[in-house]
Amino acid sequence: MKDGTDGVQLLDVYDLLPFDNPDGGAWKQGFEIRYQGNEWDEQPLEVFLVPHSHNDPGWLKTFDRYYEDQTKHILDNMLIKLSEDSRRKMIWAEISYFSKWWNNINEEKREAVKRLVEAGQLEMVTGGWVMADEANSHYFAMLDQLMEGHQWIQRHLGVKPSTGWAVDPFGHSPSMAYLLKGAGLSHMVIQRVHYAVKKHFAQQRTLEFLWRQSWDSSPHSDITCHMMPFYSYDVPHTCGPNPAVCCQFDFHRLPGGRVFCPWRIPPQPITELNVQERSAGVRQKSRLFRSPVLMVPLGDDFRFVEASEWDAQFTNYQKLFDYFDQHPELHVKARFGTLSDYFSALSRRVATAGSTLPTVRGDFFTYADRDDHYWSGYFTSRPFYKRLDRTLEATLRATEILFSLTLAEMRRFYGGGRLAADFPAREHFGRLTAGRRSLALFQHHDAVTGTARDHVVVDYGNRLFESILNLHVVLQSSAHWLLLLDKSQYHHDQSKPFMQMVDVMSSQDALPQKTPLTLSDQPRSVMVFNPTEQLQTSVVSVLVDSPDVRVIAAETGRPMAAQISAVWAEPSRAAKDSFQVNSCSIRLLSFVYFVYFLSFNFFLFLNVSPPDAAEADAPLETFYFEMQKLRLQSGLVQRLQVQFLWYGTRTGANRDKSGAYLFLPGEEGPPLVRVSRGPVFSDITSCFRHFTHTVRLYHLEGHAGRSLEISNKVDIRSEFNRELAMRLVSDVANGNRFYSDLNGFQMQQRRTLAKLPLQANFYPMSTAAFLQDSASRLTLLAAQSQAVAALRPGELELVLDRRLQQDDNRGLGQGVTDNKLTASLFQLLLEDRRGGAKVRRRGLCEGLIDNQLPKFRPFLPLRSSLPCDVHLLNLRTLEDAQVTSGDYSHTDMLLR
Repeated sequence: MKDGTDGVQLLDVYDLLPFDNPDGGAWKQGFEIRYQGNEWDEQPLEVFLVPHSHNDPGWLKTFDRYYEDQTKHILDNMLIKLSEDSRRKMIWAEISYFSKWWNNINEEKREAVKRLVEAGQLEMVTGGWVMADEANSHYFAMLDQLMEGHQWIQRHLGVKPSTGWAVDPFGHSPSMAYLLKGAGLSHMVIQRVHYAVKKHFAQQRTLEFLWRQSWDSSPHSDITCHMMPFYSYDVPHTCGPNPAVCCQFDFHRLPGGRVFCPWRIPPQPITELNVQERSAGVRQKSRLFRSPVLMVPLGDDFRFVEASEWDAQFTNYQKLFDYFDQHPELHVKARFGTLSDYFSALSRRVATAGSTLPTVRGDFFTYADRDDHYWSGYFTSRPFYKRLDRTLEATLRATEILFSLTLAEMRRFYGGGRLAADFPAREHFGRLTAGRRSLALFQHHDAVTGTARDHVVVDYGNRLFESILNLHVVLQSSAHWLLLLDKSQYHHDQSKPFMQMVDVMSSQDALPQKTPLTLSDQPRSVMVFNPTEQLQTSVVSVLVDSPDVRVIAAETGRPMAAQISAVWAEPSRAAKDSFQVNSCSIRLLSFVYFVYFLSFNFFLFLNVSPPDAAEADAPLETFYFEMQKLRLQSGLVQRLQVQFLWYGTRTGANRDKSGAYLFLPGEEGPPLVRVSRGPVFSDITSCFRHFTHTVRLYHLEGHAGRSLEISNKVDIRSEFNRELAMRLVSDVANGNRFYSDLNGFQMQQRRTLAKLPLQANFYPMSTAAFLQDSASRLTLLAAQSQAVAALRPGELELVLDRRLQQDDNRGLGQGVTDNKLTASLFQLLLEDRRGGAKVRRRGLCEGLIDNQLPKFRPFLPLRSSLPCDVHLLNLRTLEDAQVTSGDYSHTDMLLR
């Protein structure tokens, strides 16, 4: 392990570790911890016991069911029990639950909560809407849930979180550390790290470190991080290395209760006879750290529901603390504390000693909690909802931008800060808020991960679906007013929307379908909105009811190059009443300076006379080939094949099997994919029993013409314990190294290690992965998150869907069998590195169809694109302090 100028590189740690997993004794995954007893004579051991209750916003129960059954009782008792004794403290993380509880208590209780916060007895940690997943979540959504929680805390409690608490996400990303630091946090705690890495950090006594971004050479992005050393965050695994001993400190398990210690040694009330003996476990744990300051969490999932547990825990521990105070010769000072209490003491001790914490770079994936049980399965589990998550994210961002611009333009147009009388700003802001919170809730580490029970997944899906529909209302209404030439014609009627969305969903578990455009002798207009800050060249597809159609650019009156394509009712039968118009080379101007960054383009669709019979009957020339090579204009030629393969799960009655969390594969077997190609664009389509695979090459300038579009529709509902993967095979000589993104925010180098099992070499891919050598780079961009690996040189492999009949013994109690017809979308880009590659960011377009032909005014506020290294993340309208006035006058512009 390096610990010099560059600090610890986690990639080097993985190269160093043998991953041999010897039996460590009482600490099964660790080692025996020894101490003499005089280590604290000069500097007494300072212990902070941190009470907590981890409340999953959905897992085995829905969010609302958990709240009614458990969470509201926890918070009710928290208010009573902390108020009884000023020495008692607690931390709370999930603002989604706290805000719901706050809405149901009276003003007197709210004031009591504020007093607890001001006194430091109750600390809001992290402050996110949820304890977010860090593998599948995109950084837009991670930031959204963080902002939603922080703004709620600031508005209602008047404080800002300073410490982070992430004890249950299944692996940890430096992107989250970066966002927390940017949000004003200075310290954080993590838990789910590979047991071998934990052991190594414990041996080196580097469990407290400065987490630094891999791309940052300065300490600007550093955040102090505490890694919990043992198996879990429950009481048996937090006080020390021996869970049988630590379980005796969980006084909720006193004899006679419903919860007991599985090691069959029950806890006993603290007395003078056993108090000195009970301090031994804490002393052992302290030897894993460099300073004499120790944090001991006290809690677990949904703990402190009953008042009796509060009494048992606080009363017995207070006796222990009092005993330490009465016996200074023990050299232990213990008390209840918050994370801020602990980190303040740690910083003070480190400064006094004149030392510094080591720096660490990298991420903590892929997580394993024991043996070869790697949690790489959840990178793909429930892929339908992972894609739906991104759909809501894109819809929310576009709607936020349009709504903010519309409010600003209204105030400019009417003057005096006034809005259009008929514009439902309050209702729209409510829809925006609900959309933000639905997206935020789904970032929970049992939601976007696909690791909740079936009925809970449906609940999440309904929330996402309803939010998309409501955001469409805001988007349509905002675009309606913004684009009308005569503003007096604006009238909001939700039952009769002025515009229709091109892509619509019928239910939470259905793929989007295109709205058919009925043609007549009157032209129909289609509006295309580019929500990015860059000039784009894209293809817009619209469903029409006649093949006899012409597309005209409304601004110039010139016809657009277009192609009519069949809509396939079945793999071998084309629909007779629907056709797809693909209008090519549409240039969309984006935004480029403060606020006014948006652009729309209008296109008219005209029904025209059919061509001559000879022309109409001319067949499309098609021939089949096996895709073997990609050739760039620079002369670079790269072999490329697409393969599909099945993974089974392990066999044998006593062998662990794959489930929602774990990936424990059996054998593999790759089939061959055949493709076709046409004269207008390459259209590679293969229909198999379980999936339809399409590869398309557009004949366009720019990014869209330099990449292959790969789309799959997967349906494995008839399968039993199988996982479908797509493999790209190339000649790229990348060795054992490849790169995958972390949350769409940064790229992380990966190393495929032969000493690790296959499942350990799969990593999360939120948006991108690439292989490279000195001559070329092969990049795969994804519209959804999933597992990715490069098991052999030149290969990228992605798991598309998983159907698993059994539970994997991580608490869910079921397999993953609620599969849907699921779409996945990719862009495959080959770049020549010999002369340097220049890549333009690709954006997605939002399409709107009008229901009549009004007079529009162009809304083209920008004259050039933003610099390629600047991304407009969002324009977010904030709630005014006087919310009852309905004045939404504050907007945040987020730039990356």
